[in-house]
Amino acid sequence: MNEREFYRVILGLQEPWEISEVKLDAAAQKVEVVVVYKQGTLWACPESREKLPIHDHVERSWRHLDTCQFETILVCRVPRLQLPDGKVWTVPVPWAEARSRFTELFERMAITVLLAARNLKQAASWLRLDWSAIQRIMDRAVARGLSVRELEALKYLGLDEKSFRKGQDYVSVMVDLEKRRVLEVVEGRTKADACQLIETLSEEQRAPVKAVAADMSASYAAAVAEVLPKAKLVHDRFHISKLLGDAVDKVRRSESKELAAQDDDRLKGTRYLWLWHPGELKESRLNEFESLAFSNLRTARAYYHRIQFLEFWEQPDLNAAQNFFALWYHEALRSGLEPIQKVARTLQAHLEGLLQYFAHHLTNAVTEAFNSTIQSLKAGARGFRNFENYRTRILFFLGKLELLPL
Repeated sequence: MNEREFYRVILGLQEPWEISEVKLDAAAQKVEVVVVYKQGTLWACPESREKLPIHDHVERSWRHLDTCQFETILVCRVPRLQLPDGKVWTVPVPWAEARSRFTELFERMAITVLLAARNLKQAASWLRLDWSAIQRIMDRAVARGLSVRELEALKYLGLDEKSFRKGQDYVSVMVDLEKRRVLEVVEGRTKADACQLIETLSEEQRAPVKAVAADMSASYAAAVAEVLPKAKLVHDRFHISKLLGDAVDKVRRSESKELAAQDDDRLKGTRYLWLWHPGELKESRLNEFESLAFSNLRTARAYYHRIQFLEFWEQPDLNAAQNFFALWYHEALRSGLEPIQKVARTLQAHLEGLLQYFAHHLTNAVTEAFNSTIQSLKAGARGFRNFENYRTRILFFLGKLELLPL
């Protein structure tokens, strides 16, 4: 077997395609494989299947899997046909998809490496590709996956916002909570943006949706009411926990300043102590926390209201949850702690969305779990200026798409 037959076999080429020449550049560590077709071949029109002569050619090259350590490039003068309507059509080649500059085998390998590595800089170095080439491969993989994705029987969705550029730039993310996958990403977080996001699903795909988990954003609530009028909005418990945690921290900061003026630094450096449940604290800090929590500090009283609200989610049914909230709300308003009172009024205004939890037991835990991956993608890219690239990265790693060439 000579080198031409060798490459014909490993590329799986069949008539009319064949290898005409293999060029080795040892100094550059590169192999160039020249692919041709048999002269006199007639090609089928993609519409009528009528055999047509060649109109002209276009020069193309494709990166292939390395031959040992040598970079391997396929080159070919690809024939083009003039169709009956006057348009010129490029004959598809069997080793690569249309408009790709990589063979299907190389793309499969590159996608596998990218998914395994997660560190795109290292993956790009190993593949010997620049950022633009990596991005093109991911763009094509995501488009391929979206074209064959099945979205039947969607029941529970999650909506959330993620930071994009610096400042107040955000994107909205829609998640399939049952299959734990990102469905789509759009730029912005207004009602119009959220409507656009949900409307990326067809009417048939939206019809089975029973509930949507989201924070208490007015724009998300309005979008769900407009585009998914039969679905229930469930306010996310993780967002509510964050609101209460922020309220405790506001009380702590205010009280810490007052105590510092009296040379009392008990609350200095304790911010993170108040974010945890006592059972989650390291033993080394548990005694310190207990001495503060059982004191007469305003921060300790604010923390009590935060921890007490956790029991809301453990109520056995809707009636019990309503009774629990009424008692908690009354105590929160009597606390005299303005940040706690403010959160209590916010929760009262959105009580219906909180109570829907007991009908669906739905949270945005899946969406929250994606945050670390999305943050690492941003960090690895040192931020994104281009929204489409950001969207591609999220869907590539979190969309559970069929990314490989068929």
